[in-house]
This record gives sequence, structure tokens and C-alpha cells, in this order.
Amino acid sequence: MVSQRNTPSMGEIPFARDEVKEITKELGVRRIPSCTLDDGNAMVDHVLKSMEKFSCIHLACHISQHADALLKSSIHLHDGPLELSEIMKKNLRNAEFAFLSPSQTSMGDTKIPEEVVHLASGMLAAGYRSVVGTMWSISDEHGSDLVKIFYKSLLDNTTDEVPRIDGRRAARALHDATKHLRDNASNSPHSFLAWVPYIHMGI
Repeated sequence: MVSQRNTPSMGEIPFARDEVKEITKELGVRRIPSCTLDDGNAMVDHVLKSMEKFSCIHLACHISQHADALLKSSIHLHDGPLELSEIMKKNLRNAEFAFLSPSQTSMGDTKIPEEVVHLASGMLAAGYRSVVGTMWSISDEHGSDLVKIFYKSLLDNTTDEVPRIDGRRAARALHDATKHLRDNASNSPHSFLAWVPYIHMGI
């Protein structure tokens, strides 16, 4: 898990730590090994090495999308950007599931409708079989709520003898989480934007 509440030269993400705490709690109950890289520990080399070790990744940090140079789309970390091109160079043999909580991780561009490459689809190309991303800006407050429900649903419905995150169940877990937010939100445009941006890609 990568949490960047205060990335140098970028705006604060108030609920980034809350997201990671909720996931850590759910993983801890099931004794699923995890690693958290936050603030100064969330450096490019550390993240890349962890991606090679762990089968899943959750990002709660800023990203940049570059429609004119798509492989330069980046995850902003404490010591600088981690570009999509660098992730795709890695041999991520264990890659299973990625949750890209930052805003607009799966937003394409009208100039290239037939060959859209964004961070979410780029993670599929890098080897992750299942990816959750967002199509536009999300509410940090509701984001942490959705994450909590998503991982609880994902892990509660895992039937393997050895507890693990099964990316094949991600689409269903996302459905459960967005349905919960929808059912418990008001009918205001603000509440509508709390759950609509999330999408699942892959298997």
C-alpha cells in the first residue's frame, strides 16, 4: 500500500492514511502479509521493489496523466514521479490486483479514442490481471468509505484455504461497495459523484 498524504509540491490528500488504515485492519484480521509505504518511505525504488514482491498494490496518492506522452503518466511519490513506462519495464510475475485510488486513473482522451492508454490500462499491460480505477475526481471522504467496504467484501468472499486477495472477485466487490454508497447517500449531485467514477478493468 502506498499512502502519500503530503507529497512535496502537491496538494494534501487528507484521507489517504484513513484508506490505508482500513485496508491494513482488514488484512490483519485475516493475517494476510502487507507492506505500507507512506510519506518519506514512499520513494520510487521502494515502490518498484515492493511491486515485484507483492501480488497486489493499493495507491492513495497523486497521479498525472499525459495524453500527448501516455507512457509518462505518473504516480507522484516522495522523491518524484514513477512513470508508467518504468512500471511496464518490470517483470511483475506475481502481479494480481491493483487499486488506483487517485483521481482520473482510467480517464482517456478524445484525441485517441481507439488506442487509449491511461494508468489503469497501463497496469494491465504491466501484468496486473485486475484493476480498479477512477474516471474523474473523487471525494476523499467517500473514497475511504468505499475502500473499506470494497476490501471487506473482497476478503469476506474469498474461499481459498490460504487467505489472500483474489483479483477475480474485484468486480463483484466494487459493485457491492458502490451499491452501499448509492443506497446510503442522498440524491444530491455531490453524493452521485461519490460512487459513479469507479470502474473495474480486467478479469
